Amino acid sequence: MSIEVKNLIKAFGERRVIDDVSFKVEDGETLAIVGFSGSGKSTILKLICGLLTPDSGEIITSEGDIAMVFQYSALFDSLNVADNIAFALHERKELRRKYSEEEIKNIVAEKLELVGLKGIERKFPSELSGGMQKRVSFARAIVTEPNSILYDEPTAGLDPISSTLIEDYIVRLKDETHAASIVVTHQMSTITRTADKVIMLYNGKIVFHGTPQEMLEQNNEYTKQFVTASLEGPMQMLAENGEG
Repeated sequence: MSIEVKNLIKAFGERRVIDDVSFKVEDGETLAIVGFSGSGKSTILKLICGLLTPDSGEIITSEGDIAMVFQYSALFDSLNVADNIAFALHERKELRRKYSEEEIKNIVAEKLELVGLKGIERKFPSELSGGMQKRVSFARAIVTEPNSILYDEPTAGLDPISSTLIEDYIVRLKDETHAASIVVTHQMSTITRTADKVIMLYNGKIVFHGTPQEMLEQNNEYTKQFVTASLEGPMQMLAENGEG
C-alpha cells in the first residue's frame, strides 16, 4: 500500500478543512480528488507530502520518495531545464553522494525523453510554453524515482490540446513508475482520462467514492451537481480561503 489516509483532520482556526477523511491508493493506481474551490483538495496533498501537519489521524506511505507536481510548475526561473530537473540530485546529500555528474546528466536526459522533451536541457523556463514547463516539472518530480506522485491541478491554465497531452503523460508516468498517484483536479477530462477511482470532497468530508464511470452516472446528488456544473444541489460555493 503506497498511500493510506486514516481519519485525517485538519482545521484552520475554527473551520475544519479536512474532517475525518480516509482513503487508500494502491501501487500503480491513480486517485482523483475533486470538489469545489475551498473543499480541501489541495490541503490533502500538502498533508501527505508534509507541507502541513494534521491535527489528528494517520498518513501511511511506503518507503521512498513522495513527489509533488505543483499547480503552476514552480520551476526556478534562474536555472536552466537541466539544473531544475537535477535540483534534488544536487541538493540532497544522500543523492549527491550516489551519482556522478555524468550520471546526473544521463538521468536528466532520460527523464526529459520520457516526457517528450528531448534535448532542451539548456533552455530556461521563460523560453518554454506553459505545457512544456509543466512537463519539465513532471521530469523533475520523477528524477528521484518516487513511490508516490501528487499532482495539484496539473492542467490549470492550459489550452485543451496541452491539457490532453499532460493527461496522457500522467497516465504514462503511472505506467512507467508504477507509482501511487493522486491528482487534484476539477476538470472532467482529467478525471476520466487519468483516474482509476475518484473521491469528492465537500465541507472537508468525502461525499462520493467510486470510479469515474460511477461518477458520470450521476446517481449521487453531489456528483450530479458537479458533473452538470449546476448551481442547484447540496453543494454551495465556499468563501475563498486559500485552501482548495
